[in-house]
Amino acid sequence: MTNEPRRYCLITGCAGGIGQSLVKCFSSAGYQVIGTDIVVKPDNLDCLNYIQVDVSLIATDEQYAANFLSSVKGYTGDNGLHVLINNAAIQILGGIDSLTWQDWQNTLDVNLLAPFFMTKLLLPELEASKGCVINISSIHASLTKSNFVAYATSKAALSGLTRAMAVDLGSRVRVNAIEPAAIETQMLIEGFENNQTELEKLKQYHPIGRIGQADEVAKLAITIAGDGMHFMHGACISVDGGIRSRLFDPS
Repeated sequence: MTNEPRRYCLITGCAGGIGQSLVKCFSSAGYQVIGTDIVVKPDNLDCLNYIQVDVSLIATDEQYAANFLSSVKGYTGDNGLHVLINNAAIQILGGIDSLTWQDWQNTLDVNLLAPFFMTKLLLPELEASKGCVINISSIHASLTKSNFVAYATSKAALSGLTRAMAVDLGSRVRVNAIEPAAIETQMLIEGFENNQTELEKLKQYHPIGRIGQADEVAKLAITIAGDGMHFMHGACISVDGGIRSRLFDPS
């Protein structure tokens, strides 16, 4: 009887709604999950390996990034890294008149530069295992609304980065993105806490009649990472309940 080598998956932003579902899904699939987030590890997080990290510093501080890489290698050893999921993101709402220089820098550091430098930092680990990168982008990459200027721009750039990295890396490491529409996370529900009517409207805007579930995003991610999906490269896949296909006319 031979022991199969361990497969490792690193997930950023793992303490949030989508992040926790990603952790659970990949753990259930047999991956050794390394979860990262800026907060102290939540008690209910189903993740044995955890690194508290500020991903914005991965993008701006080379020594901080090197220390993080050492921590990752402390878990993976010589096994390499099989999946990197760049899920961490921030959403600073505001329009052209209200967004500050710092709002823009923070948004780009976390949502765009961190995924690039995280991939660059872990590229040797990913290449050693013929691994893949999955960027969690957003429907805002192509369709947006007022007060999402910084967030939408960062996600459009992340989807563009996904395609560019796929071309640049060729067969070395696969890179794909998922672009969800509204997903039922605690953060989203809390945003509608005092306005259930608007929440119900949001559900009905989606042709399927509801908003998405975090585990639906996670299940797609596990499929993309699977051994049978090697031809999927540079794709940005919508998970949107049909809303991307729907035209709303003023009435």
